[in-house]
Formats: sequence, structure tokens, C-alpha cells
Amino acid sequence: MKASSWFAMAERLPATALRWLTLGEWRARPGRALTAALAIAIGVALGLAVHLVNRSALDEFGRAVATVNGEADLQVRAAGANGFAEGLYPVLARTPGVAAASPVVEVQARLGRADGPQITVLGLDILRAAAVTPSLIGTGGAGPLQGSRDLAFDAGTLFLSEAALARSGRKVGERIDLHAGGRRADFLIAGTLPGVAEGQSAAVVDIAAAQWRLGTLGRINRLDLKLAAGTTRSDVETAVRRALPAEALLVTPESQARRSDSLSRAYRVNLQMLALVALLTGGFLVFSAQSLSVARRRPQFALARVLGLTRRGLLVQVLGEGAVLGMAGALLGVGLGVGLAAAALSLFGGDLGSGYFSGERPPLAFAPLAAVIIAGLGLAVALAGSLFPALEGARVQAAVALKTAAGAAIDPSAAPRPWLGAGLLAAGGLAALLPPIGGLPVGGDGAMALLLAGGVAIMPWLARMLVRPLRRLRAGPALRLAIDRLWGAPDQAAIALCGIVASTSLMIAMAVMVTSFRGSVDEWLTELLPADIYIRVDPAAGGLDAAAQARMAAAPGIAAIQFRRTSQIRMDPDRPAVLLIARPVDRANAKRDLPLTGRVLAPAPGVIPVWVSEPFARLYDVAPGDTLRLPVGAGVSTQVVGVWRDYSSQFGAVVLDTADYNSVTGDATRTEAGADLTPGAKTADVIAALTKALPSGQTAEFAEPRQIRRLALTLFDRSFAVTYALEAIAIAVGLTGVAATFSAQTLARQTEFGMLRHVGVLRRQVLAMLAWEGALLGAVGAVAGLALGVAMSAVLIGVINPQSFNWTMETRIPWGLFGVLAAALTLTSAGAAVLAGRGAVSGQAVRAVREDW
Repeated sequence: MKASSWFAMAERLPATALRWLTLGEWRARPGRALTAALAIAIGVALGLAVHLVNRSALDEFGRAVATVNGEADLQVRAAGANGFAEGLYPVLARTPGVAAASPVVEVQARLGRADGPQITVLGLDILRAAAVTPSLIGTGGAGPLQGSRDLAFDAGTLFLSEAALARSGRKVGERIDLHAGGRRADFLIAGTLPGVAEGQSAAVVDIAAAQWRLGTLGRINRLDLKLAAGTTRSDVETAVRRALPAEALLVTPESQARRSDSLSRAYRVNLQMLALVALLTGGFLVFSAQSLSVARRRPQFALARVLGLTRRGLLVQVLGEGAVLGMAGALLGVGLGVGLAAAALSLFGGDLGSGYFSGERPPLAFAPLAAVIIAGLGLAVALAGSLFPALEGARVQAAVALKTAAGAAIDPSAAPRPWLGAGLLAAGGLAALLPPIGGLPVGGDGAMALLLAGGVAIMPWLARMLVRPLRRLRAGPALRLAIDRLWGAPDQAAIALCGIVASTSLMIAMAVMVTSFRGSVDEWLTELLPADIYIRVDPAAGGLDAAAQARMAAAPGIAAIQFRRTSQIRMDPDRPAVLLIARPVDRANAKRDLPLTGRVLAPAPGVIPVWVSEPFARLYDVAPGDTLRLPVGAGVSTQVVGVWRDYSSQFGAVVLDTADYNSVTGDATRTEAGADLTPGAKTADVIAALTKALPSGQTAEFAEPRQIRRLALTLFDRSFAVTYALEAIAIAVGLTGVAATFSAQTLARQTEFGMLRHVGVLRRQVLAMLAWEGALLGAVGAVAGLALGVAMSAVLIGVINPQSFNWTMETRIPWGLFGVLAAALTLTSAGAAVLAGRGAVSGQAVRAVREDW
């Protein structure tokens, strides 16, 4: 053959090799390629679905916030539920740079009846609002009300959003009641609010009517400010802040966006990290599939090298196969992700059942750029999973590979090194020590990824270390061959184990965290709910005044009753509101009333003590002994004397003793109570007596501690439903990868099995050997996955949860789950090995070794 013909063949070889090596391999072993592509698709789908759900929820929540905020350039909002003095309005209206100011009364009310749908009522000065927030002004109805502009100024009319009008069951021109603050007011429905977002319930009344008829005289809840043209906003903000009392905060559009985003940011980021870990698991399965494919095709690659394919060409060939798998998985994942997001929004809502948002289920908002980025991540993971197999294939010596059967190039004397894996594990431990960045556990998430990569990288060394003691056992031929095989080929064992170790460790880490969290919440509820009955009244209908409290305390069957009031205060415009809890606290022994943790101080004489929750202490960086100024009344200086464990509010809570709250605010009303029953009293009879003691028009919810605990744990399980689903998907993908790996390895070892048959080993003994290999691999994978999972759970419990959600918990190990999972992995791996090996040992032994004659 002429030299030019050889060169022409070498030039044509890459295209020929693509058809021969790739398509031929996938036709012969379609299951392995499909498994790898499906694993990538699942990771991409989960990541995209979580992103789309979050984006849709935040968009909907943003529209809801914009509905009641209007188009103001700046807002001054009340720090507490009682608003601030209306005298601030003329002060800020005259501030240089403020073109117009619109006072607003904002009240939560019930529509139609005392237990009707909740609605946000805005009291506006129509003339001022027209200049600052015109979208909040209603339009007149049809018929006799059409074109009647005076209705907007009438104290007896209101305008309803389309959603509120539909829920009320009334029409424009009919009358309807509002129930707020223990008052009932009758209004004429004068029209609708076209500027309100679809699905949002809101009403607008004249501000004088809101103050007079809904009980907020002399108080307003916010001021909407419009800036003059040409003014510098930062200068106006500085001037406004100087004029604000302690009970008011300046809110900018940026701070409003940050507060909205922070509502569910930690939850969203952690779900995204779980989805990325699932994608990383898919990458390990691509690595496993490609490694086995390269090992099986060593003679084919050697022949291609002899025919002129360069090492670089072979590297590109294997990476190209990975790119095709990644692209197929990414495209499939995008379609699955959109479908999953639509289903999740329909079934669970925008918060995936976690309770951060409420209201209508938001429509799906597709994000093309995000889809491209997440699909690109899937492609990158597939390429990364193909890189090491590609490098290994490029290093093959062609002459040796042509004479060596696939899967036979094993050197038992080559001891695997643990340094790369140990280095990654150490780096993960150091990353876990990093503080949060931007309020997010970036170091903790990085630690999880490094620990996962380190655990997989150290598997060859660990597999040999775990199998080494078994070599001293006196075992039968099948078990002895299995032990020697695993000890002599730890790298191949690691290929089979990488997917299952990754998925198992993720499942164990999440299981330990969820078990610990659930157990801590259960114990906390038991400690926090010592009373026999708990009562909660509707705050929108007004609290329990002193007379109602006295009647309830004197009700038959009541041995003791403790009242409390829960309201919201704003400590920072960039953060969600904080709970302020007024309740009796024994200052000498506060541990009897609150689940305190850490150092507890004795209140200093003349100082108002407060007890803050763990999330509050972390978010606002306070500790016992620090001074804390609360926006209560005209502002009050307090001292933090203790920190208590709280799982009810992620954004913080402050407990103030009842006597101190009364003296600071003058508010003696209460919204909740816990009652102890006299011996022999029947719960139903006591509830009936307490219901009669309620103020006229007031409704209440009654619950026993066991009911509250059951409801709380049900909500807990629902909020982790997505986490459970991710765990199940991860372990299913891992087990599928193990089955595919065993299938490929047994097919690559046909020559080995044929030689064993030649020397007298029976077919059932070969299958027994494979069963032992599978069982040992499953056991090693279980040990490694459990150990790695426990280490990752320590990061979840000690780093990610405190930095994300600001609460701590005691570690609890689900030993039962560990045992079941280890047994399941061992048995499943043994079964997969036997099923995969039956085909490999079914042929004639002579045919299996004929190329060696």
C-alpha cells in the first residue's frame, strides 16, 4: 500500500472511529449509555425545576408586594403592628427633595364575616395617592355608580380587587362588612382596583374611614414618598432617616427586594445544592460507564492507534462520547425540569410546601437563560466524568493492548495511593470552618462537594484496606476468588462503587439531618407546650381585653390560664419581621418558662430584660449582656439576658415579660392563651365554657398539645417532602449505576471466566464467586457511604443549618435505617452481580479463551 493511502486512512480514521467505536458500542450496550444520560437528565431536571419554582414564587410574591406598595420612590413603614404617629406625615412632606407624600393606613381584616377570607385594607388620602401611587386608586362600577367620582372620598365606600370581589360573593353596588381590630364596619362596594395583581385580595377605603371606623385614630402604618425631579436619592434618604422615630423605618426598593428574597433564600439555595449533588452523582455514573467502556475496548483503541489515530485523537474520541451523553441528558433534563416545575407548582405551591409564601399557586415562569446555564452544567459534568477515562485510554500501549484481553490488565502489586482523596477530605474539613458569605453557607456547601469528591477518590485505597483482613480467612474457593479479585483490582472496584457511595452518602447525610431536626423539634414542642389546652384568637378581629381574660380565667374547669400576645416588629428594613412575644416569665428562673440554651444572666435592677431566640441572636449578632433597642412604643432599651431554642420563626423572636410589655405599650390585649384544667374536667366542656367567655363576634381556635405536635410534625414532613424525593432519586440512580457497572465488568471478564471453567471451576461456583464479589462490594460501599454520610451530616447539622436557618439541633443517628440500608445494598449488589454474570458464563469455555490459543 502506498504511503499516501496510509495517510488518507489516518485522515479518515476519526470519522470512521466515531461510527465504529461509539455507535457500535452503544448498539451493543445501550443500557449503560442510557443510564449515564438519564442520570445527567435527572440532575439537570431537578436543578432547573427548583430554579423555575423559586423564580415563579418570587415573581408572584413580588407582584403581591407591588400591589400594596404602589410606585413610591421611598417608603416609611411602621416597625410594629400599631403603626406610628400621623404627626410624622407633615414633617416628611416638607423634607427637601420630597415632591409628594401619601399617608397610608394598612390593616389586616376579614371580609364579609368574622371568619371570612383575610384581606389587606389600605386607607388612602385619594388626592395624595393620585400623585404618588395612582395604581392604588379604584375605578367606579357600572350602572348607577358609574362615573361617580365622589364615591372615592365617601367614608362609607370601598374598592375591592377582582380576586377579593370574587371571594366575597358580592357585586359592585352591594354592601359588605369588614371585621378588624374587634370592630365591624359596613361599606358600599363602589368599584374595583385594576392596578392590583391577579389573585391578590385587597381593598381601598378613604384614610379617614380607616382610622375612624377600623380603630386606628391618630396612627398610620406607612408613608409613600415621591422624590422631586433632579434630587439625589441618597441625600433624601439621609434627611428622612434623621427625622424618623424609633417606631418607623425607611424602606427603599432595594431593601424591599432583599427582604422578599431573604424569606426563602436559604431554603432555595439548599434545594439547589441538593439538585447539584444529584447532578454530581450523575457525573460519577458517567465516569463509571466511560471507564468500563474504555476498559472493554482497549484492543479496539489499540488497533485504532496502530492504524494512525493519535493519543490526542483518542482523547477527543472519548470526550466526544461524553459530550454526546451529556448533551442528550441535558436536553432531556430541560424538558423533564419544566414538567416537574409545573407539577410542583400545581401540587405544592411556590414554596414547595415549606410555608414561606401563601395565597394563589403562581403560574410557571420559564427562564431560558437559566435553562441554558443548568443544561451547560450537565454537559460540563458529563465531560468531567469522561476526562479521567479518556486520559487512561490515551495512555494505553497499543502493542500490549492488542495481546491483552479487555479487563485483564490488572497489576495487583500496584498499591493505590490515598493522597488525593485524603487531601480532598481535609480540604472539605477546612471549608466547613469558613463563616457564611452573604448570609449563605458557601463554605459548608463547598465542604459537602469536597467531602463527596474525596470519598470517591479514596475508594480504591479504602476498598483494599477493608478487604485486606478478609484474606486471612479460611474460605471456600468462591469466596477466596472474590476476595482476591477485589484486593487485586481495587481500581475496578472503585469504579463500581463511586456512584453508590455518592448517592448513599448523600442519603445518609440527609437522613441523619432530618432525623436530628425532627427529634429536636418534637422535644422542643414537648418542652414548650406544658398546658392542657391552647387558645388562639384571630388578631384581625381584635385581641382579648382584660374583661374577656377575666371571664376566661373564671370559666368552669380552668385551674390556671396564662395569656400572651404575639405581634411583629421590624428591626431591619432588609430583613423580614421579627416576632415579639409578650408572656409571663419568671425572672428568677426563666428556664421553667423557656427552653434556654447557653449562658443565662440575672436581670440587672432597673433594666428591662428580654430573651431572644437562637435565630435572632445569630441574625442580629447579640448575646447575653448586650443592649438591644426595640421599636416598641416610642422605643425602649432592653438587655438580652438569655437565648432560647426556637424552631417556629426562622427570622427571630423576642420574649418580653407581660408586665414590661404593658408598661411600655399600654396594650393589655392578648391573642393567645394556655390553660391548665382542674382534675376531672372534660376538655370539650371547658372549650365550650371558654367559647362562651369570648367577646361578641370573636372566634378562637382550640387545640391540645398532642394536636399541635401532630400538626407541626406533619408540616415538618411536608416541608421535607422534596428532600425525601431527592434522596430516593439519588439512591435509585446509584443502584442503577451499580447494576450497569456489574453488567459491564462481567462482560469484560469473559476470558477470565473461561479460564476458570478450563481449570475445573463449575458454572455455579463462578456465579457464587460473583455473588460474593457483589456482596463484598455492597458491604464496602455501605461502610464507605455510611462513614462519608455521617461526616457530611455533621456539616449539614453544624454548619449549613445554623448558617442557613439560624437554628441548632442535637445529632440523632437512625441506626435502624443504617442497618436496613447496609443489608439492602449488600443483597442488591449480590443479586445484580449474579444476574449480570449469568450471561457472561453461559457460553462455552473454549470460545471464551480461543484468542489466547
